[in-house]
Amino acid sequence: MIFSHISDTHLGFVQYHSEEREEDVYSAFNEAIDTSIKDHVDFVILAGDIFHVPNPSGKAIVTLANALKRLRQSGTDSFFILGEHDISRIRATPVPFVYHNLDFSRYIGQGRPFVHKGVLIAGFDKRRKSEAGTFEQDFAAVDAAAASHQGHKILVLHQGISEINKFAGEINSTELPKSFTYYAMGHLHDHDLKRFAHLGGPLAYPGSIEVTSSEKVKETEKGFYEVDISGAEAVPKWIRVDTRPQISSSVPLDSLQEEISRIAERSRLLARKPIIEIKVTGKVPDPALIQSQILRLSELALRCFWRHVSEQDGGSVFMQKPARVEDEMHRIAKEVLGSEEMANFAVNELLPLLSRGSAEEAARAVSDNYTHFRRAFENAALS
Repeated sequence: MIFSHISDTHLGFVQYHSEEREEDVYSAFNEAIDTSIKDHVDFVILAGDIFHVPNPSGKAIVTLANALKRLRQSGTDSFFILGEHDISRIRATPVPFVYHNLDFSRYIGQGRPFVHKGVLIAGFDKRRKSEAGTFEQDFAAVDAAAASHQGHKILVLHQGISEINKFAGEINSTELPKSFTYYAMGHLHDHDLKRFAHLGGPLAYPGSIEVTSSEKVKETEKGFYEVDISGAEAVPKWIRVDTRPQISSSVPLDSLQEEISRIAERSRLLARKPIIEIKVTGKVPDPALIQSQILRLSELALRCFWRHVSEQDGGSVFMQKPARVEDEMHRIAKEVLGSEEMANFAVNELLPLLSRGSAEEAARAVSDNYTHFRRAFENAALS
């Protein structure tokens, strides 16, 4: 028996206001689904952040519907939990519930264990760090169910584990239930596979299906896991999907011309125009000189930009940013608005609408939640 573990698909994400980047996300997701069908997996797990925003575009909604329909037509079941990008703290019903109600996929985010083809599965929706303490009792309950089950046991979570990323971690691995044979994780955008002696099986992050706004330009691989549970142990296999190339280069000013020629030659051989970032080190006398060199790449790249890296005290002042920009944005929004609920609304719902120029839709969202906004701003003003 084999199942697919896919996470952080962020359907509807539009990077750089680029339609091509939106299509890149759909293409990577569809490849993961089609590969799963081709490989005859028994079921698919979607481990949260299915959409990029709680109120996704029609195109994103239809893309997921078509993918789930293909799975159903092939006889492949699917299960999902919700990540923070799927959850609206204002509106009551998350969009993915539509697929559950239509029997396209099954929602499993409430922590109720069930058995599918002899495999026990339990899942929990995303909880913020401030809510992580509520897991203790829930984890104890599912651990007891898993301990009494003969066969494989899968736990599905959309959480950061502190031992893997201390900045984005909300819980420690020692807090997890011990009796599961596979831990299907979401939330962290780099793929990772860890084995802890105190856990019953591997803990795996597939990572995001494409590079997103919380990641810098980097040369990386994206994909998902196919997990073989035919034997006594769960054996994850990494499956790479075809994503748009990304090129990041750090170069001294006096070598810039040669480096751009090298990148240009490489870019001409690629099937898709890459995203290119060049970090120029050393003293820059005239930015126009650099810009004139960068223009040589403009026709070869989907997006090309450069940044100056200043060296101070032996270290760079460039790229000093939190591990996840979205977490820092949420922290600041909460500090300003004085409300967890309003911070979620501002970062996860209002900001994406404004960033893609949907001013009327943003105004309608504010109007719909006027009472919440008024109370939040009154509290902020008092503090």
